[in-house]
Amino acid sequence: MATTSNKPQRSLEEIEDIILRKILSISLTDSSDPRIIYLEMTAAEILSCYRRAVDELKKIGNMKDKNVKSELELSIRQLKKLSVSYCRIHLGNPELFGDDSNVVKKTGSSNVSPVLPLIFAMVDGFNSAGTQPPPPGFLEELFKEGDFDSLDPIFKGLFEDLRGNVLKVSVLGNFQQPLRALLFLVSFNVGAKSLVSHKWWIPTGAYVNGRVIEMTSILGPFFHVSALPDNTIFKSEPDVGQQCFSDATNRRQADLLSSFTTIKTLMNNLYGGLAELLLALLKNSDTRESVIQYLAEVINRNATRAHIQVDPLSCASSGMFVNLSAVMLRLSEPFLDANLSKKDKIDPNYVFHNNRLNMRGLTALHASEEEITEWLNIPGKTDVSAKSNDEENRMLLSQEASSSGNSGEKVKYSFICECFFMTARALNLGLLKSFSDFKHLVQDISRYEDMLSKFKALQKQTPSPQLQLDIDRLEKEIELYSQEKLCYEAQILRDGALIQQALSFYRLMLVWLVNLVGGFKMPLPSTCPKEFAVMPEHFVEDAMELLIFASRIPKALDGVILDDFMNFIIMFMASPTYIRNPYLRAKMVEVLNCWMPRGSGSSATASLFEGHQLSLEYLVRNLLKLYVDIEFTGSHTQFFDKFNIRHNIAELLEYLWQVPSHQNIWRKIAKEEEKGVYLKFLNFLINDSIYLLDESLNTILELKGLEAEMANITEWERRPAQERQERTRLFHSQENTIRIDMKLANEDVSMLTFTSEQITVPFLLPEMVDRVANMLNYFLLQLAGPQRKSLTLKDPEKYEFRPKQLLKQIVHIYVHLARGDTENIFPAAISKDGRSYNEQLFIAAADVLRRIGEDDRIIQEFIELSTKVKVAASEAMDAEDTLGEIPDEFLDPIQAVIMKDPVILPSSKITVDRPVIQRHLLSNNTDPFNRSHLTADMLVPNTELKARIDEFIRSQELKRHGEDFRLQRAKEKIQTTTEEMQQRLLPPFPAKPELCLHTMVARKRHHWPLGKKREGNAARYATRSQAVKQLQVTLGFFRLFLGLSVLGSIIQ
Repeated sequence: MATTSNKPQRSLEEIEDIILRKILSISLTDSSDPRIIYLEMTAAEILSCYRRAVDELKKIGNMKDKNVKSELELSIRQLKKLSVSYCRIHLGNPELFGDDSNVVKKTGSSNVSPVLPLIFAMVDGFNSAGTQPPPPGFLEELFKEGDFDSLDPIFKGLFEDLRGNVLKVSVLGNFQQPLRALLFLVSFNVGAKSLVSHKWWIPTGAYVNGRVIEMTSILGPFFHVSALPDNTIFKSEPDVGQQCFSDATNRRQADLLSSFTTIKTLMNNLYGGLAELLLALLKNSDTRESVIQYLAEVINRNATRAHIQVDPLSCASSGMFVNLSAVMLRLSEPFLDANLSKKDKIDPNYVFHNNRLNMRGLTALHASEEEITEWLNIPGKTDVSAKSNDEENRMLLSQEASSSGNSGEKVKYSFICECFFMTARALNLGLLKSFSDFKHLVQDISRYEDMLSKFKALQKQTPSPQLQLDIDRLEKEIELYSQEKLCYEAQILRDGALIQQALSFYRLMLVWLVNLVGGFKMPLPSTCPKEFAVMPEHFVEDAMELLIFASRIPKALDGVILDDFMNFIIMFMASPTYIRNPYLRAKMVEVLNCWMPRGSGSSATASLFEGHQLSLEYLVRNLLKLYVDIEFTGSHTQFFDKFNIRHNIAELLEYLWQVPSHQNIWRKIAKEEEKGVYLKFLNFLINDSIYLLDESLNTILELKGLEAEMANITEWERRPAQERQERTRLFHSQENTIRIDMKLANEDVSMLTFTSEQITVPFLLPEMVDRVANMLNYFLLQLAGPQRKSLTLKDPEKYEFRPKQLLKQIVHIYVHLARGDTENIFPAAISKDGRSYNEQLFIAAADVLRRIGEDDRIIQEFIELSTKVKVAASEAMDAEDTLGEIPDEFLDPIQAVIMKDPVILPSSKITVDRPVIQRHLLSNNTDPFNRSHLTADMLVPNTELKARIDEFIRSQELKRHGEDFRLQRAKEKIQTTTEEMQQRLLPPFPAKPELCLHTMVARKRHHWPLGKKREGNAARYATRSQAVKQLQVTLGFFRLFLGLSVLGSIIQ
């Protein structure tokens, strides 16, 4: 009989005991019952216990007995909770346990939380610094199940540790691990609340500034991570410039491209991580307000970053604000859709009525501080320039805006609205500021390189130890600046996605601003809406700067919708009633200049000029208006600024003239505005041409003098070294001056040439024709006169001095205006120029034109004009003879010519000739005698004086006719008498004695304007009327002589 041995069945309690002993590695039946003490002694292994518990849970998952399985799972889960709770107690109260009682053995510094390596290992997914990743669910259970009070100190310690991990770490350092850990911690609601309640979330105190927030706040060091160099005190490691771009000129291009790609990738990881972090906090209703307040505080504390000179000790770094700009752009993505469908959620009242962002002291697009104060009804707050008053006004505005009717509720702005304005401010202080810094950096490098080349040249001529030290110092400076430039290029210029995100944002900005004035339609309302007028000026300026910067980066504008930008520019570039700052409107022209198709016109932006509706209708008109407006900017440098601005306008106008549709509009404007804006445009164009060419030619003479000094080597070497250096610097400075002035003069003369071919009427108006003739005569004298040989240069093209081309263009203008002159006004104006006109000058110019290969037809027309001018000069002298001595009251007090249309100036009550004062008003709307405001429609005709002048002219003409008749009779009588005497009494006498008289009169001829008084320079000339009087006296003596001769012959 077989014996069956049954294995005894363990009870649930026994199984549970075995599993728990295995998990905890302890005996629960010890007689001395030292369980509590034993647990404390083995607390360092609590994490291993949790791991074994996880393993046991997996094992019992295969049990068939569901009841046992359920009971065991419940026990193990309780044990897991117990171990996590015990771990939480240790982390929250480390002072209650000894050095060996930590839950996790500490590594590194003793003040680092022991759970931090576990978090690093978990977020990395592998062993981190020798630490094994925690068992699944441990950290989640640790941070999720506890209450806020027990977890808050643990989280705060971890946040401080993470902040310390990235402090002064560059983009090449380990910032990604701490950032992922921070993202993990804020994924827990308790962690997010703990973060924003930390005392370092927004540092407070009397000495808090932008830099303090950057370096001491929890998030500040994360935003500080960058490739851009910072002040030496806050320098990050590893040094990006030194590690990636040292000795860049000798590096392979592939190495540089690899560095660019690496830095761009790392920076985008940072942007994405920070944006994800802020987005997580913003989605949490418990932390949203604190995040928005943090962003506002960072922006407000760094407002002085907008200044040209930034204090690195009080302002956050450029790296932080470029990062903030990128992060804010990512937060703005939901409302940057192609249709800009959410733009209506942006409330313009936010600018002055929000209680978060301080935008009160920003320069407005058009409104003055007084107007803003009046509109906002803030009594007694007109001086808002002081910081205290500004802050007080902002608080007052906030309180005013915080109430709605009688409810007393605060005005709530949507997140889209707040994010929009914060992004605009962050970009202004960050990305756009970095563009400016980069531009100045490039200029510094260029200046240092020029200086270095000059020093090296001097060192070859006169070696000196001090000069060698200066050369070595400059080479080191250039190397450091070059590294910094490449860092900017790596983080910003090479990041096309960042540039395009910014362009999308500013497209929304401009479309939103246009909506404030009624949308994209022209003409604009006559009155600027208050909502538009009070908007910060930098909103538009930043958009223009970004467009200029992006236009110079290859492919940066690919795929960007530019039509809205073009519409905005055309609408406001010539609208001072909407945008007060003329330099801002001039910047819009700079944008268009960057977009202008070059060469073949195959540019993708050509359609913006040649097929854009607003462009075809308003672009030329607004460019001409801006050309005029820019004459007076209000700046102390306005005289020189206008040339640079007009250079951009001239390039655009020259391009647009070649587009038939724009040329037609141009001719239409010239006809409609021939006495308005177009005449003013023409006047300033002529003024600039004269000034620039005159300055260039004078500087050429000075340059040739310096060249002669330096060519005399013997004499040059005898001079002191310092004097030679100063003269050399002056020489290079004059070279630059000639090059710039000649370039601008060439543009102006070119524009006069091609416009005068189609448009002649404005050139020939009474108030303009003399000015045009004087300019052309002066240019002709310089280019074809006797002194032209003194303007020869060794390399004229180097200075953009092309005398042959200039002479051809000047002659073409002469010919163009002669063709359009139907009333023979132009020749008379040429002949009246007493300073430059000379009959021989035209002959000499024609000879030069033949030698340089000008078209024969042009030369023939030029000679025909010269003949007309000669005739006009003779007629002018005859007319002047007729008038004789002119009473002073009939002469214009400015030009000293007889007035044809006298008018009274309403303020000074002085009478002047209308064409003369109108010519003055083209340049300056003031009374020339007392500087009071004056416009053409304010002139009062002096009809009484005009009648007297007309009567004087008539009487002088009648008198002249009588004198001519008497003179002719006298000449005939003298002729008869002379012939009789020759036959009867006297020896042979000249057949035509009047030739002697004519010769005497001819000696007195000149080309002075009609009716010019003999005073000042005019004193050197005699009028023909005086010559006639002398002739009459001479004839009297001649008659007496003849009478005596006849009497003597009779007596004999």
